[in-house]
Amino acid sequence: MFIVKGGVAVVTGAASGIGAALAAQLAAKGCDLALADRNGEPLKLVAAEARGYGVKVTEHVLDVADKKQLAAFVKAVLAEHGRVTLLINNAGVALMGRFDQLQLEEFEWLMDINFWGPVRLTHAFLPTLLAQPAAHIVNVSSIFGIVSPPGQTAYVASKFGVRGFSESLRHELDGTGVGLTVVHPGGVRTGISSSARIAGAVDPELGKEATAAFNKMLRTSPQKAAEVILRAVERRQPRVLIGPDASGAETVQRLAPGRYWSLMKPLMGSMGKYIGKPGQP
Repeated sequence: MFIVKGGVAVVTGAASGIGAALAAQLAAKGCDLALADRNGEPLKLVAAEARGYGVKVTEHVLDVADKKQLAAFVKAVLAEHGRVTLLINNAGVALMGRFDQLQLEEFEWLMDINFWGPVRLTHAFLPTLLAQPAAHIVNVSSIFGIVSPPGQTAYVASKFGVRGFSESLRHELDGTGVGLTVVHPGGVRTGISSSARIAGAVDPELGKEATAAFNKMLRTSPQKAAEVILRAVERRQPRVLIGPDASGAETVQRLAPGRYWSLMKPLMGSMGKYIGKPGQP
């Protein structure tokens, strides 16, 4: 068992959704916190709530895609807390549009946050994690790091990348005091879809309709997702799926790896009409 009480946790994407829920639940367990998010005002509220549990909380406005900000953040955390025992790479963004509708700059923007953010932060904090008697890393991937729907090439690439990076690193860390859990949430009621960037070539109205349709499929609360993640951390589980939709999708992919999407497509309902075919507006 990994004990979070008395430790120091770094949580990115902490101002809302799963990150905010993790902050509250970690504080309730007696874990000090270094909370990071690019949105400073809501982050203050999350930090204030966490301090109500009597733990030390520092808040950091951070764009995980910015190398200079990342370096300053790591330095500040170690100066304030002296160590890190739990790193949770949760920050992420979404990008709506088929691959032929995307500009490469849009693809790179997402990868800098969703993939390079976790990689760079893990690399920066790994020495202090290895120096602890026991430490743990959580990298939040997605069910779209297991199955690959159309219209999500950038997001899928980033989440498959997080999954592959995490699994290889976990094998390298075998025999050390550092564990690693990769998380694959299904439809969690966070703001990531509502705040998704819409590719410049996509009709904005169509993008809004697609977002509304996708939001209807979100079932799991952030609080439930956080509970599942922390239980997995305490048990040192290597991988965790969140929500019955994630478990179902993983099962279909495992049983029919070459044709799972043809089986899952009918479950997507009206989403197909918003994706269209390559070459279409």
